[in-house]
Amino acid sequence: MKITTSVIALGLTTGLLAPAARGAEGYTDTPMQPNGKWHVHDSGRPHPKIITPGATFSQMAGAPSDAIVLFDGKDFSKWQGVKGEVQWKIEDNYMETTKTGVIRTKDEFGDFQLHLEFATPSKVEGKGQGRGNNGVNIYGKYEIQVLDSYNNETYADGQAASIYGQYPPLVNASRPPGEWQTYDIIWETPRWDADKKLVKKAYVTVLHNGVVVHHRQELWGFVNHRTVGDYKNPHPPKGFIQLYEHGNPVRFRNIWIRPLGEYDQPE
Repeated sequence: MKITTSVIALGLTTGLLAPAARGAEGYTDTPMQPNGKWHVHDSGRPHPKIITPGATFSQMAGAPSDAIVLFDGKDFSKWQGVKGEVQWKIEDNYMETTKTGVIRTKDEFGDFQLHLEFATPSKVEGKGQGRGNNGVNIYGKYEIQVLDSYNNETYADGQAASIYGQYPPLVNASRPPGEWQTYDIIWETPRWDADKKLVKKAYVTVLHNGVVVHHRQELWGFVNHRTVGDYKNPHPPKGFIQLYEHGNPVRFRNIWIRPLGEYDQPE
């Protein structure tokens, strides 16, 4: 989630304000999170332990036979941009941001298993939220942060693999800048009844480079910058998957998804 410019694209608004009462990168003037322990993006929140992920995790492995391949390195046929066609570039079997806006899937999904691989810039420029900033955004409302968090300190709930503004990852399993990394995300969509009463919250499990960093974590609601999420605005049980554009040349490859939910199974 970028904190230096305001982005309004594909129905997602990110409100951005200057930090206050700041030591390490972060905030102490934001709302308290529902657990009452930390402010949103709290500069004093403890950071996850740093670990080294295993060297033999699978990269560029073939997708399961029942998966929908969203990007195979050849074209953007499964994606759309802010104003129509995607303007990101493709080379050497990966896509790379080009400061032309966020992109999202053409299809919508309910519960799912999502796999993708990403690489932040090998040339380190900036610090904190200014290094390799991007994000996997679900329905334009819930975000798993993409960031270069290798020897790069920022607020704990904004580092790589965090549920942005809510939960840091259990550990920091980041690889060095420029190296390919994996996210495997298992998503359970929230649901409301016919009277718009919440009957199930959203849950997410995330593996970063093969390491579990969120284990069926319950979300507090929508994700945004400097605010506490909630479920006050019901939405359908399916939606698009979005990749951000924050001015950093982040790369993605080998993206596939397996629908899991009751709304997605074949009859």
